[in-house]
Amino acid sequence: MQNLVTCRGLCKSYGNTEALSNVDITLQSGRIIGLLGPNGSGKTTLIKLLAGLLTPTSGVASVLGHCVGESTKAMVSYLPERTYFDRAMKVEECIELFSDFYDDFDEQRARSLMARLAVPTDAQFRTLSKGTCEKVQLILVMSRRAKLYLLDEPIGGVDPAARDFILETILSNQNYDSTILISTHLIHDIESVLDEAVFLQSGHVVMHDTADNLRSKYGKSIDDVFREVFRC
Repeated sequence: MQNLVTCRGLCKSYGNTEALSNVDITLQSGRIIGLLGPNGSGKTTLIKLLAGLLTPTSGVASVLGHCVGESTKAMVSYLPERTYFDRAMKVEECIELFSDFYDDFDEQRARSLMARLAVPTDAQFRTLSKGTCEKVQLILVMSRRAKLYLLDEPIGGVDPAARDFILETILSNQNYDSTILISTHLIHDIESVLDEAVFLQSGHVVMHDTADNLRSKYGKSIDDVFREVFRC
């Protein structure tokens, strides 16, 4: 394994509001990592910084030794929390768009996964359920051969059966040298695939350890550890 993501003194403020404060983390390749924390903890801000969609107020973030920016965009595949395709577009058009735009896009893999999830590729987005829209976006993002996958609430709107399929078939089959960073509230559903977890609270990293170490240290599941750490 090698260091894939490095953040040192990473801060992001919106006016007088500090969303991230002095974040120091190192993420290695070949890992599935949960980015966990309550609403407003800075999870989406961190993901957008790593995706190059936001500029840090101070500090640095790098991917494979390159400061996040133009040079890292080809290494990163990003899934936002909200649907971003034009609702008049057909699924087929989205596949073609990804195929034209990304050199690392595996069109055959995307079509195979959509067939297994019974996604109608001739349908417009406006006719699809929220869960199906999320399936389409996730499949497209995970069908790239990226180094870093940034998934912001990827399974929030899908049914339990599709959630199991996504976790078992997509997340568990990432490239051996890539890393998946998943921001989610559904910790119980993803815990089985996590190698490690990063806990954020009020913009600070309050815990970062392997899944096995967390379970061993606290004698309970990561979901229960989360509930204990962030108990109201």
